[in-house]
Amino acid sequence: MSDVMWAIFFVTIAVMFALDLGVLNRKTDVISVKKALRMTAFWITLALAFGILIYFEMGTAAATEYYAAYVVEKMMSVDNLFVFIIIFGYFHVPYEYQHKALFCGIIGALSFRAVFIFAGAELLNTFDWMMYIFGAILIVTAIKTVFGKNENKQEDRLAARLSRRLNVSPAFDKDKLFTVRNGIRMVTPLFICVVMIELTDIMFAFDSIPAVLAISTDTFIIYTSNMFAVLGLRSLYFAIKGFMTHMEYLKYGLGAILAFVGIKMFVSDYYHIDVLLSLAFILAVLAVTVLFSLYMRKRSAAPGPE
Repeated sequence: MSDVMWAIFFVTIAVMFALDLGVLNRKTDVISVKKALRMTAFWITLALAFGILIYFEMGTAAATEYYAAYVVEKMMSVDNLFVFIIIFGYFHVPYEYQHKALFCGIIGALSFRAVFIFAGAELLNTFDWMMYIFGAILIVTAIKTVFGKNENKQEDRLAARLSRRLNVSPAFDKDKLFTVRNGIRMVTPLFICVVMIELTDIMFAFDSIPAVLAISTDTFIIYTSNMFAVLGLRSLYFAIKGFMTHMEYLKYGLGAILAFVGIKMFVSDYYHIDVLLSLAFILAVLAVTVLFSLYMRKRSAAPGPE
């Protein structure tokens, strides 16, 4: 991939960050659902537009891989939003400070995911048998997604351990990560919250990166699709926070997609599944999962016979 495309991507991200911090969210404030929906629509439009640029510069196959990887990452990110709700609830983070915590978490994700993506792609390109390991990881993850138990207690224990080992202030100091109390420099509960978000993203990346590597091994395609999905995660969180409780069947769709891409990696040496077919399958599963969740929610909420 030419340096020009990398430069366009990083300049775009830098401009968006400057716009986010300097214009759209200069003040600590509660983000309304209406504003969050506008921001979500903007990030999705930007991601789709970047895919069009890839189409003209790199061709149809590359653009299809980009869109498929973006959809997979976006869907898996929605599942990760439930964890954010748990973290914010555990630390009792005020609603108006949650945007700052998510923003800091995404900054870290830009670096950590780059390491995972480039290392994973290099392993696949160097050792063909790594395809089977990644495929096995995805199938195990799919089973855990569908049948796994709630792991909230594990996250609570980790948060408590961090709080004991660090000098944490007893209260928030607005949206600051560090504060000084009685002449002693301390971290705030918001700092611990950001660390938890970073650790969650690292654990999440172990599942999501193999999934996109099953679609493409082009580091440019993987990284850009991954980052556009993650960058829109904050606004998506505020847009569908209340709505997420309705998506109780999302885990089954996500499990089906992970199993599909895991099997795709296993059979790649014997049978090639076209990327366009993969994209169609992923979108179809996502649509069925969302519609079925809404249908069952509406059915359960309907008044029974008198």
